Amino acid sequence: MTQEPITPTFSETSEEEIQRILHLQKAYFKSQETLSLSFRKRQLLKLAKGLKQYESEMLEALQADFRKSKFEGFITEVGLLQVELKHLIKHLKQWAGPRTASRFSLANFPATTKIYPHPYGVSLIIAPWNYPVQLALLPLMGAIAAGCCAILKPSEYTPNCSKVIKKMLEELFEERYVKMVQGGVKVSTHLLAQPVDHIFFTGSEAVGRIVSRAAGEKMIPVVLELGGKSPAIVAADANLAIAARRIVWAKFVNGGQTCVAPDYILADEKIKDALVGHMMDEVEKMYGKDPSKSPDYPRMVSDRHFERLVKMLDERKVVMGGVYTASDRYLAPTIMDHVTAEDAVMQEEIFGPILPVLAYQKAEELDALLDRYPNPLAQYVFSEDKAFAESLMSRRAFGGGAINDAVAHLAEGSLPFGGIGHSGMGGYHGAYSVEAFSHMKGVMKKSSWLDLPFRYAPYRGKLSFMKQLFKWM
Repeated sequence: MTQEPITPTFSETSEEEIQRILHLQKAYFKSQETLSLSFRKRQLLKLAKGLKQYESEMLEALQADFRKSKFEGFITEVGLLQVELKHLIKHLKQWAGPRTASRFSLANFPATTKIYPHPYGVSLIIAPWNYPVQLALLPLMGAIAAGCCAILKPSEYTPNCSKVIKKMLEELFEERYVKMVQGGVKVSTHLLAQPVDHIFFTGSEAVGRIVSRAAGEKMIPVVLELGGKSPAIVAADANLAIAARRIVWAKFVNGGQTCVAPDYILADEKIKDALVGHMMDEVEKMYGKDPSKSPDYPRMVSDRHFERLVKMLDERKVVMGGVYTASDRYLAPTIMDHVTAEDAVMQEEIFGPILPVLAYQKAEELDALLDRYPNPLAQYVFSEDKAFAESLMSRRAFGGGAINDAVAHLAEGSLPFGGIGHSGMGGYHGAYSVEAFSHMKGVMKKSSWLDLPFRYAPYRGKLSFMKQLFKWM
């Protein structure tokens, strides 16, 4: 999804200030103070304390920016961060410290092999607006755990959340270690031109391409967390009541502004109408007959985003919702039926509370429809047929997903989260957050008490022995 620049409601960080901060962080990283695990653990503990201290302010800021309920703000942002941080602290030595490799070659006997995770250096983290607290601070946790310094730029679309994050980070960390900067496209462009050591970007595919080019020009590693049209496939044998409930929650949580939300449904034609009926019932159960009065239903983040979504509506195909109020940026939970791949709503990622339903009859038709939207960030399959579900999961390319659920897989810290192709590159969460900000150095330690002569010239008469040795390796 592409956002246009808006007039900031805060003071943008100047180019001179950005360069000054980068110079400080480069020097601090060079001092190697951030490398020790004890230092990293202390910083993570400080952040854990800060999250508890600022929890209420963060939840209030989420309400102010797009009327997100405190319950939803906690389970999808602040609470999730607290759980992730707890596990990072608990497993820091295991995930960020040196570890023995699984095996070594007989050709190197006697030897031991280890992997040393090493921080990239100064990391630039550019965060989006849709989960402005979680998607700013979760990557930052990975940077700290890995031993990096970090410059964080949150979205200009959520100024209240940015204000709280800035206040917390300035209280917890020195600017030579962690610093938040603010601004729109101009500031982001200047940041991408700086000689940072690593970039972590969450946002649209269009901007992701710009970030990727900037990283490529500097020959630095980059993680891109993007999006795409993520399908929810509902087979004829699915538990329709459960499927409907879980899809409706996953689609309309955060007002549909979730990168891994089901973007569209592909339902077996035999059960499609029944599924739509169940989903309409679930929307009413969750948000009432008039969702505009529900305290649990958020608003769109900006006028431009709201206007883009309204243009996708086709009144002829809306079977529920379709109601909107521009002054409030309110767009009701909307279900569209009898949708085809040619409709406007199927031409780009929706990123909002509009759920198109398409039907398929045969497996070949299902595959053809999925092929039109390759490499989504997520894929969901609802079916009681284990072979059918696992076949779709194993043979199709997507970032991550779930069988008989949607979105909830993000709460599993043991799973990597990231895209493939158009939906991104690299991943994080749990141990993968440390790896996202680290270079994995492979090191072999060789003993000097034995030095086998077979590898040294002259080689005459040694080839047959080496061929045998390679068979044992």
